[in-house]
Amino acid sequence: MLAEMVAPTDSVSAVFIELGAAIVGLAILARIANRLGFSAIPLYLVAGLAFGNGGLAPLPFSQEFIHVGGEIGVLLLLFMLGLEYSGEELKGNLRRGLSAGAIDLFFNFTPGLVAGFLLGWKPLAAVLLAGVTYISSSGIIAKVLAELQRLGNAETPLVLSVLVLEDLVMAVYLPLVGVLLAGGTPVRIAAEVGVAIATVLIVLIVAVRYGRRLSRIVAHESDEVVLLTTFGAVLLVAGIAQRFQVSAAIGAFLVGIAISGPIAQQSHQLLAPLRDLFAATFFFFFGLQVAPATLVPVLPIALALCIITALTKVLTGYVGGRRAGLGNRAAIRGGVALIPRGEFSVVIAGLGAAVEPQLGPLSTCYVLLLAMLGPLLTRWTK
Repeated sequence: MLAEMVAPTDSVSAVFIELGAAIVGLAILARIANRLGFSAIPLYLVAGLAFGNGGLAPLPFSQEFIHVGGEIGVLLLLFMLGLEYSGEELKGNLRRGLSAGAIDLFFNFTPGLVAGFLLGWKPLAAVLLAGVTYISSSGIIAKVLAELQRLGNAETPLVLSVLVLEDLVMAVYLPLVGVLLAGGTPVRIAAEVGVAIATVLIVLIVAVRYGRRLSRIVAHESDEVVLLTTFGAVLLVAGIAQRFQVSAAIGAFLVGIAISGPIAQQSHQLLAPLRDLFAATFFFFFGLQVAPATLVPVLPIALALCIITALTKVLTGYVGGRRAGLGNRAAIRGGVALIPRGEFSVVIAGLGAAVEPQLGPLSTCYVLLLAMLGPLLTRWTK
């Protein structure tokens, strides 16, 4: 009996010690970044590399717990970004951003597709690499824009509309490649894609048409009630969206869109500390998953892809921004903000690990480079 009681206690204490040490370490990195005046995201990623499997000082972190915390961080980042915009603003932004979204798809899907074929990969593996180079990291971009206090900038609505359109493309892309990887029939492919599109449309309609009514229901004078209600709603809607093969991030974003008025400001104040905590664990965990030795052989290809697709993202922002009436500087800032890749690219690479062994290391190296370079370039772009 005593042994049964001691073992769980030791296990729990180990989790607390590991998690506490990790968070204190992240706090130190955040202090350093704040002192130097740049985003802490690259430091979180480097710390993950150093302490993960194959790093300089690998530590036996309870990765499942950190992974769940990191995913919650991404959801909160997108939810908080959604709070900045009403349903009407979202509709207007999407209409104005359709041109930029089409440019984004062509400019950034194509390099990965061409690279896959030049490497001699199978067509499906090339399509997966194209997805990796196409999709920007909503989580990193939301974090950086908030840190730099650029949510009110002229180019931010364009960036937001491109990110939303990318997530909508992913709502079709992910079920499609998932069924193709499983060897699905045309009927099954059509069914999976149809369900994903229907789910997005339903959530979008509810967010835009009934957002104010939902906000009045959620509103309460107690911070505790508001915190539990909004946090629970984010997790619930994100989970339902994920179950129907739709991005959990876009579900969280649409919950933010649906909440408006005084309740939006109250939710922002209550959830901002949680967002920062869990977002830091996400970027740290991403670095933990990478074995540095696997990155060296694919580094030249990853660097070439980084240069090309960083330029195509800037071009996306510039061309799309100019068409939307932005000035040159604002359009370029919008394009630079879109450079980081992250969570979606990692998911896509994981899906195709059995199809092409090089896809995982190449995608990881590519994402790490742009996840670190993107925030730095955004910081330096005035």
